[in-house]
Amino acid sequence: MPRYFFRHPKTRDTTNTLPTTRFAPSPTGLLHLGHAFAALFARQAGTRFLLRFEDIDPSRCHPEFEDAMREDLAWLGLAWEEPVRRQSEHLDDYQAALARLEADGFLYPCFCTRKEIEREIAQIGNAPHGPEGPLYPGTCRTLSTDERAERLASGTGHALRLDIARARAATGPLFWVDREKGPLPAEPAILGDVILARKDIATSYHLAVTVDDALQGVTLVTRGEDLLESTHIHRLLQALLDLPVPAWHHHRLITDSEGRRLAKRDRALTLRALREGGRSPASIRKELGFA
Repeated sequence: MPRYFFRHPKTRDTTNTLPTTRFAPSPTGLLHLGHAFAALFARQAGTRFLLRFEDIDPSRCHPEFEDAMREDLAWLGLAWEEPVRRQSEHLDDYQAALARLEADGFLYPCFCTRKEIEREIAQIGNAPHGPEGPLYPGTCRTLSTDERAERLASGTGHALRLDIARARAATGPLFWVDREKGPLPAEPAILGDVILARKDIATSYHLAVTVDDALQGVTLVTRGEDLLESTHIHRLLQALLDLPVPAWHHHRLITDSEGRRLAKRDRALTLRALREGGRSPASIRKELGFA
């Protein structure tokens, strides 16, 4: 059974407590300097420091990278609370959240393929755009109950999308606080009706990270400024699921000599390569501003 019911609103009084923070990489490659900055930033900001592996995509995440990440973080001088949470071991928690959202009428099945979505957006012409590109045009949101039931009964593959308009109408105005930018209004519509679960992946980043932070007692979410827009969705999910609301701190990104943020897909210089090249943990920390 899930360990919570997503029913009772919760608030946290953090007046007399220092934050609980976390570093939550996806084990899809080796850590680089950007990861080191994020981990050190989170460790410096909190008294309780948690490590979490966001491994919901089995096609890209591998245990050997988890072992390498632990080794690199320990080499940097970081320690964390055990046990480490692995998202793939807690799918029931995300299913409980999905069940709550579905029961409350905030989800709908989307049967569109990516190509179908691209075609419809092209036909619209001046389609609404968000920070990640054109927004989903809402094709399946308007399907009749009978048509949805028929497609589901036939076994047609589908994703579950969050009905942003209906959710916002239920919650009313929402706000969240970033330690850099102060209070901000939640504007989840900028990302449209996001996917919360797929046929091949039982949960999404948006849902899993929101549930995890609540279950683990995280009171300060530190992460890169490239994820700031995602927080609008996370704040909405917290309201819909009656989850505690943390503070956030979206920090700067570490970039290469051409101003591009470091990423695994770009084969950014890894901590392992730096270590094997003779760099010391102290020199890395100093370079990143944590001397």
